[in-house]
Amino acid sequence: MTDNFSFDDIKEKFKNNKFFRFGSIALSALLIGVIVFLGYRQFIWKPDNEKSKDAYFEPLNYILKEQDPNDTTVAPKDPIKQLQGAVKKYDGKIGGEVSKYILATQYMRNGKYKQALTLLEDISVEDTYMSAMIVGLQGDCKSEMKKYAEAVELYVEASKINENNFTSPMYLFKAGLNSEKLKKNAQASAYYDEIAFHYPNSFEAKQKNMTKYKSRSANKKIN
Repeated sequence: MTDNFSFDDIKEKFKNNKFFRFGSIALSALLIGVIVFLGYRQFIWKPDNEKSKDAYFEPLNYILKEQDPNDTTVAPKDPIKQLQGAVKKYDGKIGGEVSKYILATQYMRNGKYKQALTLLEDISVEDTYMSAMIVGLQGDCKSEMKKYAEAVELYVEASKINENNFTSPMYLFKAGLNSEKLKKNAQASAYYDEIAFHYPNSFEAKQKNMTKYKSRSANKKIN
């Protein structure tokens, strides 16, 4: 994902490499741990709600282990079925809502974008950082379903929910890529400009050359 790749390499990876395409999904799952601790501090609900938080720890642990090529641990239970049970049992509580989020990422990994979208649209959380990622994943689903215009709207919405140097430029960049798919090059260029101007210290601004992406969106040859 650095400038050492040609744009053809990046385009090919985005098209064919699930790990490249779904990088934000895996990263979002890893960030769940941080969000969980924030949830513990931010919410003081009834005991049943507190108990619900334990529902996703085990399946999440095994899901993260699956992403580690050096870990050969086999889950004694199907993490997806565990999450489905947690969603059904604790719907509306913290544990149920976080379980929906994690389950949605697993549906996406398996190409079940409609099912993932249904879950993501039903999640209710107070944490704005997690809210941004939820909307961003909805954008990912729409993009994979080739509904690029809807994806752009969701990415832009996600970028504004909690403006910061991580989620905002990441979703603006995705908005740019999807705008290019719609051949809306001026719109794509505007998103790349926004990243360079408002988020100069972000990963996208530092590791990706926004000027080159602007040139590509304008159909100029890149050396």
